[in-house]
Amino acid sequence: MARARSKSKRGGSETKIKSRREVSAGGLIWRRRSDGSISVVLVRPAGRSTWVLPKGHLEEGETVAQAATREAREETGLTVGEIEPLGEISYVYSSRERNGAALTRIFKRVHFFLMEHTGGDTSAHDSETDEVAWLSFDEALTRATHPSEQELIAKARAMLGA
Repeated sequence: MARARSKSKRGGSETKIKSRREVSAGGLIWRRRSDGSISVVLVRPAGRSTWVLPKGHLEEGETVAQAATREAREETGLTVGEIEPLGEISYVYSSRERNGAALTRIFKRVHFFLMEHTGGDTSAHDSETDEVAWLSFDEALTRATHPSEQELIAKARAMLGA
C-alpha cells in the first residue's frame, strides 16, 4: 500500500494519508421485449436515493468478467449469458476509518460489461439492493444518477442498435 505525506495547515506537522487501489466490476443487463424494444436494469442501493448499474468488488481469484456476472446476479437476482466489455470508469475518493482518525484515498477502477439477460427474478436480489428496475433506454438515461454511467448506457444503446 502506497503512503503519501501531506503538510497539515496546523503548525506544519505532517500527517500520513493512506492510499489504496480498488477494482470492481459490473454491468448493464439488457433484454429484448416481444415488441422488439430493449429494456435495461438499474438498481437503487440499500438506504440510498441513487440509481446505478450493479457492480461490486472482485473476490479472491476472480476475473473481472466473473465478478461482474456474480455481482449482477447478487444485486439484481438476474442471471446473464453472453457478456461483452462496455467500458471502464475510474475515480478517486477519500474515506475515513470508523474511528474517524485515518484518512484513506481510494483510487477505484470499475470494469463494466454489456450483459444479456437469461433468467432469474428481481425479487431475489441481496440486501445491498433496495430496488431493481427494468427501464427503457430513455428512462434509464434519465434515472441514472452518475453522468459516467449515463455515458455507458448511451454507449450500450448504440452497441445494441436501439
